[in-house]
Amino acid sequence: MASQRFARPIFDNPFLKIQELPGNTVKRNSESLKQANCDPKGTSLVVTRDVDLDTTKNTWLRLYVPRRLTKNPTPKKLPLIMYYHGGGFVYFHANTFIFDVFCQALAERVGAMVISLEYRLAPEHRLPAAYDDAMDGLEWLKSTKDEWVCNYADLSKVFLGGTSSGGNLAYNAGLRAAAMAKELEPIKIKGLILHHPFFSGKNRTESEEKQKDDQLLPLHAVDKMFDLCLPKGVDHDHEYCNPWANGGSKHLDDMKELGWKVFVSGACEDPLVDAARGCVRLMEEKGIKVFKFFRDGYHAMEVFDQSMAAALYDAAKDFVYAASRT
Repeated sequence: MASQRFARPIFDNPFLKIQELPGNTVKRNSESLKQANCDPKGTSLVVTRDVDLDTTKNTWLRLYVPRRLTKNPTPKKLPLIMYYHGGGFVYFHANTFIFDVFCQALAERVGAMVISLEYRLAPEHRLPAAYDDAMDGLEWLKSTKDEWVCNYADLSKVFLGGTSSGGNLAYNAGLRAAAMAKELEPIKIKGLILHHPFFSGKNRTESEEKQKDDQLLPLHAVDKMFDLCLPKGVDHDHEYCNPWANGGSKHLDDMKELGWKVFVSGACEDPLVDAARGCVRLMEEKGIKVFKFFRDGYHAMEVFDQSMAAALYDAAKDFVYAASRT
């Protein structure tokens, strides 16, 4: 039984009862969760602003900059984290309150500019739609004249990161970005930040079996969300779901050649923790340097409970600045 210290959050949990509706959609109970407006004047420690990405796809970006930087007439440019929110590719948004708070703290505590992507959700838009949107975001970053990006972001120190399905997105977009690194210049990606990444497969891991009735993310919900987001007709050993199927992507070799570093975090009471460990082993076998941050707790706990997040931010900061020096 899980420790009371790691009791799951009490909220309108969409994962517990996923309801499919006619018209290739789902009932999104999570929409009742509070959403956060952007804050361009910076009433907190971080200023935020939204910009359109592709209006035909209803995709957009939320930019986060530590407010102290905007007060400096000659600001030092910061590493940039392209962040992708969680929700099984089915739920939540870039402006969902818990993810907005997480990104604000990530910017302030790590000392980075953060750009959070509003990507298309499944089942209306199955994968690889979200991966395509992530690449659109990198193309925007490559050529934008946005004042905040020009003034505050060091495009030679870019990281792709995300929570849960956002970690899956960062990984799969990273494979694409590594394969086309020259085309993305002047962007120079230094690595990935995979926070409790959303991976699984046909064969059950020990942690999936042990935590199959998890109160936050039960195994039936993991399976259902992959059923809803994967291309129709494929199984859960598809590369979008199972990164170690067929020995892993050939583009992991590109990551190694580019010298990327990867930060992987996980929680011991998460059904998906063994999948995250498997991803670590895969990348290490490919010769990629991996920084590991595994500890007690539940899936995506630092997003749901900021009191648990300090150690993660500190570890992510150490990783970002160490990887930026190489």
